[in-house]
Amino acid sequence: MSGRRTRVEPSRVSIADQARAGGRALRARKLRSLLSAFGIAIGVATVVAVLGISRSSQADLLEQLDSLGTNLLEAKAGEGFGMGGDTAMPQSAATQARNIEPVEDVAQVTDLSTVPLRSSLADPYRTNGLSAKAATPDTLATLAGEMAEGRFLDAAVDDFPVVVLGSVAAERLGITSVGSGVSVWMDGRAWQVVGIMEPLPLSPDLDRAALVGYDAAEVYLDDELDPSLLYVRTAPDAVDAVSGVLAAQVNPEAPENVDVSRPSDVIAAKAAAEDAFTSLFLGLGAVALLVGAVGTANVMVMSVLERRREIGLRRALGATGRHIRTQFLVEAVLLSLAGGVLGVLAGAAVTFGYARWKAITFAMPPESVGYGLAAALLIGILAGVYPAARAARLSPTEALRAA
Repeated sequence: MSGRRTRVEPSRVSIADQARAGGRALRARKLRSLLSAFGIAIGVATVVAVLGISRSSQADLLEQLDSLGTNLLEAKAGEGFGMGGDTAMPQSAATQARNIEPVEDVAQVTDLSTVPLRSSLADPYRTNGLSAKAATPDTLATLAGEMAEGRFLDAAVDDFPVVVLGSVAAERLGITSVGSGVSVWMDGRAWQVVGIMEPLPLSPDLDRAALVGYDAAEVYLDDELDPSLLYVRTAPDAVDAVSGVLAAQVNPEAPENVDVSRPSDVIAAKAAAEDAFTSLFLGLGAVALLVGAVGTANVMVMSVLERRREIGLRRALGATGRHIRTQFLVEAVLLSLAGGVLGVLAGAAVTFGYARWKAITFAMPPESVGYGLAAALLIGILAGVYPAARAARLSPTEALRAA
């Protein structure tokens, strides 16, 4: 023997080799791994679905704003100081509003004292929250509305006893179609239903109303027909300017009795409110992720205890503590990422199903996928640190003796 010492090459194990070994270890305990990954998937799915549903709802509301426009103003007769009820605007209010240069369209509505009933035998005290209003023929166009059935009021039918029902009014009265045999009862007379409107997001009050023409209201109803409400379309860049002068223009003698608002602000507020609910449900998602992290850590600790013989044998064959530590950390990350991918797919499916159910725009923000996978990766690392360190501290003799 020459007495030369043999040089031992350090063990080299690549991350890819450890990933393959980790995958085999997880497959060897399929049910336990599946249940642990499912816990992670629930939390990730919650995060992805909450962000996706919130974004889809916001996208639908913003799409409504784009289609309906933000240049609609509502001038409503308010309550006068020291007076017992609502005031009325002058008969010339609509004409005065049209005299404002940036104004493009003006529609007029008047509240009536009668209510629509299904028939003459219906209880007149059960109004179902419905009302009757007189409206000008340009009301539907000014509100960017559409008809579900039939026609809207126009010059051809304005002076006949016919009505157009809002979507809610038609539903509560049990009317689904129009025709010569379909009518409602108002003020001792049958009024033929000639149209049913689609929902009006900018004017939910009209959804619960039966609309008649001004000429017909004057002939068949004993009501004052001073305007109660004006819908005013302006040039998009002049909304604030028109809003500032509209009350004084339509009622110069008592501008304080006119309330001016922008109906689209309600839709914008709903879009903003989605963020508050998103934060609440993201908190619930965080709790679910925490539970999943505890489950993953528990699975990895149990794995270390069950595989002490394997750990001791690998250490005896030359694996270092770093190799053992990396091996178990990789397994924890693979387990969490599997749950993360499953959660992302489940969250996207829930969002898509919700969008189809509500008939709204499906929108999946890319960051929700990134957040879900990042959360799963972080959980895998945190849940695997302690079990991996514990496995790395086992010496070959201790591990084989314990096994």
